[in-house]
Amino acid sequence: MPLFTMGKSNVSHKLLKDRYIVPPFSILNTITQNWQKRKDVWENMGIESTLGRNVKRYNANPVNTFSARGEQAKEAERTSTFDPLLCEIMYKWFSNEGDYILDPFAGGSVRGIVASALNRPYLGIDLSIDQVNANFTQLKDVQERYNIKCLPYWHCDDSERLLGEAIYSTTVYDMVFTCPPYYNLEKYTKDENDLSNMPTYKDFITKYATILKYSVMMLANERFFVIVVSEIRNPETGAYYGFVPDTIQILRECGLTYYNEIILENNIGSLPIRAPKYFNQSRKIGRHHQNILVFYKGDPKQISKRYTEFFDGE
Repeated sequence: MPLFTMGKSNVSHKLLKDRYIVPPFSILNTITQNWQKRKDVWENMGIESTLGRNVKRYNANPVNTFSARGEQAKEAERTSTFDPLLCEIMYKWFSNEGDYILDPFAGGSVRGIVASALNRPYLGIDLSIDQVNANFTQLKDVQERYNIKCLPYWHCDDSERLLGEAIYSTTVYDMVFTCPPYYNLEKYTKDENDLSNMPTYKDFITKYATILKYSVMMLANERFFVIVVSEIRNPETGAYYGFVPDTIQILRECGLTYYNEIILENNIGSLPIRAPKYFNQSRKIGRHHQNILVFYKGDPKQISKRYTEFFDGE
């Protein structure tokens, strides 16, 4: 079976997971056998999301974007990584082949390489030159072994500055797919423009909102904006900042329709060990999910005209 393209036959007799990669329900469970098997195909390409990451954690209760399994879980919790299968699903569900992808919070190489493998031109923006260089190194290795033709591009810059200038151009994108920093949970660079270095949450949200606004302006009409977020706690009060509802409000104020919410159930990792301590001390609930927020720019009634019936099985 080819890695990226699959034939179409007997659609009506296929299981949901065969038709849509995983069932198109509001909860995605990343620890199922089906998920892990298909994820392994991507990882066997040699994608290493943590290359170029020099991350310092400031929170004893880490949020793992998609942590590893078994004995690797403890190591994975030190640095968040991104699941390539989630990329495949989001790209195939909410964009068409050949669509241009914008990622204003690029980080590692995964979203770019998967987009390219699925024939979707990709632009990622990241402040860290080490990260950008590592992404291109990773791309070169994967490209040589898999002959990927549609190459992604990572631009080292401040998204606020770069996109602020780009909104006056004629360039538009067909999908925004991104995962922003979770305030100061992880420190990525020493650059004062880095969102993870903002002095207060208010400062963080102000800059974050500007980047989202510019990204929406770069998005073509009748297109999807997909963002992966989670909650983060104020270390002084223990309360949630409200990062998820803040993100929803910002994008609604940008004129987008809040269209889908998907709960991403992550691997439980060391949560059973950590959760009792936090619960007994403060009644904090162990969080092992993230929110995938799906927005639409335009009239949702037009979706069926651009996004035809989806089928991914053989």
